[in-house]
Amino acid sequence: MQYFSRGLCLATLAVAALCAPVVHAQEATRIGFVNIDRLLREATPAKAAQAKLEQEFARREKDIDAAGGALKAASERFEREALTMSESQRQTRQRQLLEQDREFQRKRREFQEDLNSRKQEELQQILDRANRVVKQVAEAEKYDVILQEAVYINPRLDLTDKVIKALSASK
Repeated sequence: MQYFSRGLCLATLAVAALCAPVVHAQEATRIGFVNIDRLLREATPAKAAQAKLEQEFARREKDIDAAGGALKAASERFEREALTMSESQRQTRQRQLLEQDREFQRKRREFQEDLNSRKQEELQQILDRANRVVKQVAEAEKYDVILQEAVYINPRLDLTDKVIKALSASK
């Protein structure tokens, strides 16, 4: 009896194994890929965000560049005039240049921090919109998986152009 039930189990497993490819073939998995780096370079909302940031920070960047130029000019002037100055004048000017340099470095650091913070805000908004668009494309075209990172992707699986068009069309 045991021998019979063991044989029945093996026969059942063999039939199941033979049928598995047929079942699997009927449920083909659809996979797509979206290149996020390319999307962030080419999509209209990404370009608009970049232009917005450039406009928003242009004045501060110009001010910092001017302060850097003034510091450089003052430093060069000090180098030229240092030989004709008294020791106390030279020390006073050095302290002024050091203070001016510290202030310049502080302003530049604050500018970079503010710029990076705003870039992250804008980037996050674009990524949120892009993810919604990717989900819409996936649902509309019945994709099972959409990847954003991969070592190699066959170009026929690349949905980046569709997502860029949809993202650029949606506001």
